[in-house]
Amino acid sequence: MQYSLGIDAGGTYTDAVIIRDSDGGVVDAKKAFTTYPDPLGGIKNVLDSLDKEYLRDVSLVSVSTTLSTNSLLEGTGDPVGLILVGDHPVEKEFPTRNVILVSGGHDHNGEELTPLDIDTIRDFVLSTKDDVAAYAVSANFGTRNPEHELQTKDLIRQLTSMPVVCGHELSQELGAYERAVTAFLNARLIPITTIFVNSVTSDIKRRGIDARMLILRCDGSVANVEDALNKPIETIFSGPAASLLGASHLSRKDTCAVIDVGGTSTDLLSIYNGVPEISKSGAIVGGWKTRVKAIKMETSAMGGDSHVWVKGGMVHIGPRRVMPLCVAAVQYAGFLEKLRHNKMLSREDLNESYQQTKFFVKTGYEAFGIDNSEKEVLVFIDYEPTSINDISRLLKRTPSSSVLESLTQKRLIQAIGFTPTDVLHVRGEYDAWDDNAAHRGAEMLSKMVRMGKYEFCDHIKDMVTKNMALNLLSFTLPDTPKNAIENILGGKYPVKFKLEIPVVMIGGPVSSYLDELKRVIEAEIIVPDLAAVGNAMGALVGKGIKRVEINIRPFSLMSPDEDFLVFSPVGRERFENYIEALDFATDMGKKLVRDYVSKCGIPDRQIHISTTKKVISPDGWSHYPMETKLVIVGVGTPLLALK
Repeated sequence: MQYSLGIDAGGTYTDAVIIRDSDGGVVDAKKAFTTYPDPLGGIKNVLDSLDKEYLRDVSLVSVSTTLSTNSLLEGTGDPVGLILVGDHPVEKEFPTRNVILVSGGHDHNGEELTPLDIDTIRDFVLSTKDDVAAYAVSANFGTRNPEHELQTKDLIRQLTSMPVVCGHELSQELGAYERAVTAFLNARLIPITTIFVNSVTSDIKRRGIDARMLILRCDGSVANVEDALNKPIETIFSGPAASLLGASHLSRKDTCAVIDVGGTSTDLLSIYNGVPEISKSGAIVGGWKTRVKAIKMETSAMGGDSHVWVKGGMVHIGPRRVMPLCVAAVQYAGFLEKLRHNKMLSREDLNESYQQTKFFVKTGYEAFGIDNSEKEVLVFIDYEPTSINDISRLLKRTPSSSVLESLTQKRLIQAIGFTPTDVLHVRGEYDAWDDNAAHRGAEMLSKMVRMGKYEFCDHIKDMVTKNMALNLLSFTLPDTPKNAIENILGGKYPVKFKLEIPVVMIGGPVSSYLDELKRVIEAEIIVPDLAAVGNAMGALVGKGIKRVEINIRPFSLMSPDEDFLVFSPVGRERFENYIEALDFATDMGKKLVRDYVSKCGIPDRQIHISTTKKVISPDGWSHYPMETKLVIVGVGTPLLALK
């Protein structure tokens, strides 16, 4: 009997599920905490808890993760140097201070416009290599001719041992700015993705499991782990993609909307007739628009572990994820007593960092690129929970909120605070951790907004529910102003929303919000069995999909019936006539598809390949097409390959 293993590493939990290949039945499912800075501990813990009899016969391992998504959402991650070659929109903002614009680039036919300024690139790399962990390169019309991007990559590798990402490796679409941002974000994710993939691979091998390793991509398809290491940007929404596929599979609903409540965020997605809805434009993450094709989704930075804080007599939730008080009381001996005896703070001093329930712990990440003010504060934060009062006493002044924020962004410290998870403990709806710490936190904060403890928790739960409803409706009604939806949900009008498609909820204790959500929205709302490990299930039901785009254009419109250029992911080719160019492009596309899907362990006989051709020519044009766009798509199912 053969089995398949799905693993999902989220910001809070790492989930695992084993299914029987013969009929897809779930035989075991477990959860464990995700560990930082190295996720290996969480992966080891969750796999240790699985039935070893099933584990030894696993022949396929497929994983998904929100670690990269969370890194971009929270603004954490390693610093990157960005090199822009040729004409770029310099008036736009780029996501790094370490950026340079140098001479070079090509025209729309891939012909060199200006020689590459190698000397300036060398000086930039030598001056920044101690401040960054990777480099990204984007050249003007790099998709038409990647020569300058590749020359820059070779030079950086001669000067450093750091990862280098080129824009043409990630997207064949035009758009210099978006491609540069995509390359930057990809480079930023390489370290965390490498740690995650290596952690899973090493633990699987240590157990003597001989299995194919796949990772879910952000469009709901799977990739082999080698590609994931080279293009981690394609995994940015693999966690939400897994939740969508898992929710559909567990609820047996081919068409549904999905609410995925995680520790860091709540994601809204949809699937129609078994096909995930894909965003028509590139994925937007952390406020940056990319050229990555991803599942259409709406994300709110409000999850089960979002920080609940008070200021100005009002309650705020998020956007930061913190360790819940109830969890910290289990993780750290003596924390409950520290919490109980923590001194009150002045209402005037309160902000997201200054809360009576806020503590910090050192993570163990290597301190990289920090200034003197950050070093000064970091030295007084221990590997045990340290309060703002403790830091202020040791520092002999109140620490700067911006410094604490910067240290958190750089993942050098982890915050502890009151969360919606604590609220559920106070209300008696969830009891996985220490409810004493949750009660104490609620007592402290409720006084600051002049509410009773239970009234305070009811208010927070209502805020979370309304946020779920608002984002669900905003996602399903994209042309309706968000403030209009808010007014209706707030009771301003005698109207109630009704959804015609089922709504499936995935995540930890999502059943706690079921009744509240039904009160504000009329819909079939489903919390399936195994909802808590829906992402791990989703990691297993993705398909092997490869989409290749190739463009054919005449070199010159002055002679449109001869001399054609083919632009593909592997570079530029030139042909004397159109038929040769078309045949080459078709064969090249099919080969790239087969090579990719076969890396997922799917035999050629189980790969379905389709080709679509779109031609562009003006009215009255009597020559070969002015532009031909080929899209070659290959599809195969990894689980079927095991049968």
